Amino acid sequence: MSEVKALNDRIDALEARAMFQDDTIETLNQSVTAQWQKIDALTRQISALNERLREADVAAPPPANEPPPHY
Repeated sequence: MSEVKALNDRIDALEARAMFQDDTIETLNQSVTAQWQKIDALTRQISALNERLREADVAAPPPANEPPPHY
């Protein structure tokens, strides 16, 4: 009977550990998902800013009174 109780205690401990690990994995998954969404949004924002910078560079008038390149 003592062996059955010992086995039940071990099973209970393993179940508790598995439940804790499942909770930890879910928390980590949520963190990684939130970080990935933020990284994706920032990447899109950088791309949009780069495009606006290219457009502004093309549309900008040439500098006035600039010395010729051979100086």
